[in-house]
Amino acid sequence: MEAKKKSAEVEGTESVSLVRIMGSDIPGDKSLFIGLTKIKGISWAQSKAICYLLKLNPTSKIGELGKEEIGKIESRITKIETPLFLRNRRRDPETGEDRHLFANDLDIRKEFDIKRMKKIKSYKGLRHMLGQPVRGQRTRSHFRKKGKATGVSKKKDDKKA
Repeated sequence: MEAKKKSAEVEGTESVSLVRIMGSDIPGDKSLFIGLTKIKGISWAQSKAICYLLKLNPTSKIGELGKEEIGKIESRITKIETPLFLRNRRRDPETGEDRHLFANDLDIRKEFDIKRMKKIKSYKGLRHMLGQPVRGQRTRSHFRKKGKATGVSKKKDDKKA
């Protein structure tokens, strides 16, 4: 570990082992292009676009970025204009607008959507309540949880000696 720090100090930049961007922890040894995709809601295309727009080297390590560069990345992520077909929240049920959410906002919206489906007792909501697969998968051989067998069940024999 010390050898890595010394080599980084010789180059003039200090490498950080963990970088926090938009509430996501990204390992410092990852390249910028790959590291940005670790943030929930950012795809490979958006990661490449951010690197291009900010004129950052996509192969540089995230741990070597300065605080001002990380600040630029965070502000750019919130302002990024994604095409309509790439947005993860199209026709929002509450507002009706097309949005693209990141990190914690995406998780919170997903939870609220599932709660809404359960409340109105839609088919998907009922499947969520039962802990069953929601998107039409078969349940005969998969999705078995402890104590919950679906599909084939064995009959218990009382006459074991």
